[in-house]
Amino acid sequence: MGEASRSDSLLFSYLDEIQRIQLDQRPIDEAGDFGAYDVVVLTNAAHLDGDAEDSVASYVRGGGNCLAFIKPTADEIGSFFGVRLEPAGPHSEIRVYVSDPAAGLGQRLPEEFYVRDFIRPLRPARGDALDVLHTKWRFEHAPLATSRREGDGTVICTTINNFENATYRQLVYRLILDLAGETGQRPIGGAVVGFGPPGSVGYLHAQSLHTVPGLALRAVCDISEERLRLAQESFSGIDTYHQVDALARDSEVDLVVVATPPESHARLAIQLLEAGKHVVVEKPMCIATEEAETMIRVAEDNGRVLSVYQNRRWDVDFLAIKQAVAAGLIGDLFHLETFVGDYAHPCDHWHSHRPISGGALYDWGAHYIDWILNLFPMPTASVRGMLHKRVWFDAANADQARVQITFEGGQEAEFIHSDIAALRKPKWYLLGTEGAIVGEWQDVTVYEPDDVIYFSEHRIPVTEMPPKLTMRRKDRHGNMVTQQVSLPARTHGSFYVNFADHLLNGEPLAVTPQSTARVVAVMEAAMRSADHNGTPEVLRV
Repeated sequence: MGEASRSDSLLFSYLDEIQRIQLDQRPIDEAGDFGAYDVVVLTNAAHLDGDAEDSVASYVRGGGNCLAFIKPTADEIGSFFGVRLEPAGPHSEIRVYVSDPAAGLGQRLPEEFYVRDFIRPLRPARGDALDVLHTKWRFEHAPLATSRREGDGTVICTTINNFENATYRQLVYRLILDLAGETGQRPIGGAVVGFGPPGSVGYLHAQSLHTVPGLALRAVCDISEERLRLAQESFSGIDTYHQVDALARDSEVDLVVVATPPESHARLAIQLLEAGKHVVVEKPMCIATEEAETMIRVAEDNGRVLSVYQNRRWDVDFLAIKQAVAAGLIGDLFHLETFVGDYAHPCDHWHSHRPISGGALYDWGAHYIDWILNLFPMPTASVRGMLHKRVWFDAANADQARVQITFEGGQEAEFIHSDIAALRKPKWYLLGTEGAIVGEWQDVTVYEPDDVIYFSEHRIPVTEMPPKLTMRRKDRHGNMVTQQVSLPARTHGSFYVNFADHLLNGEPLAVTPQSTARVVAVMEAAMRSADHNGTPEVLRV
């Protein structure tokens, strides 16, 4: 390989996370025979001397594969690569298109994305060079990555070198996989245990398996005959089962989503993992830490992937806060409060029954505590829980639950879920050493004309509306300034997109079972503390 720059190191660091790719980073003039490698990556293709270029060309013609990065300062590139270099343009934001978005390279990625880099179009010098990535530069089609056959092998060239761009890193990794012949698998067959009507959790999981490229809904399992009929009406061609035992024997099902009540999560997940299925469990992962540890061990023993549906890691307010904290905009985060609730009678379903749900903390708390632990990645030191039962005596859950967490560095966080809060606290309140962020709930009602009653109204659940985020911090002159925090673009289905990327391409799993086992440990410790009048529990996870 050529000389590695900081950006090159970022690329290799990203690829090193993927165990299926082994990178040998010897200099190319010392590598000798490339025959042992599926792919050779050239980090500076124009830097090769004549002997090195001949060595790579011979390797490709004999059936090897090459991915070549061309630096913006390159004067020319060898004829073997099959492209000519256009003059370099300025360093600017480039809109990059995946030339064939329906192909495996572009699946589950945007058809276009933006990269800051030097614009350096490629012009095919031979007729067999195909566009892989391109842009529109001053109203002209400009290839930025091309692919062509050379003898029995393939060579791909690109002039994009910004490996800090997450989407581009994914594309590079996929290019290497494709060159190595590790793509083209059949879709992952999925099933859902615990179905429901449109809008229910089970239905939404089935819809994701049906729509995300690379996944395919094969079956639904439910004890209700009516729900199984609805599943077949909604998703034609699927199989239905009354018993998990029968589903576990279905060879067309690779992945099972467990969307049943929490007290059954561990039992069903363990059964399915032992049957050789990948498993996604609805949040919370389970009720007890011991269950979580067993689930993780069984998944590892059977070589299967286990994850938990922590879909709210992609909520735009959390992403904006996470980015602001990571960028140091409020200094070192040391105090966080977060809240959800209202003054309303709890539901009469299992969510409000502690023996099945785990208690009030195990519902919204599974998301909010997950957020807290992502913002404070250091180990916990202690957990304190407090419960109030004062109004809604027909439900087994507490009316209000509070968790206070301290961390090894002295940082502290608090979460409150209340069904007896006549006035809400802010959703977010963060203090850092150089600033603060507050997130205020937004009540939104949509009005539509109606010929009979003049207008109809629909209130959007406050939990589904992104809060208004305000940040106050010091500027570079030491003055305190107040500003709104911009929210990233809202996306849908990100959990399953990542899960498919992991199963099909080996890309990093966003929600590891170890990360959600920490959430279970905190919730379990908080409930123990609450059952002992708020006595703090020592907890290091």
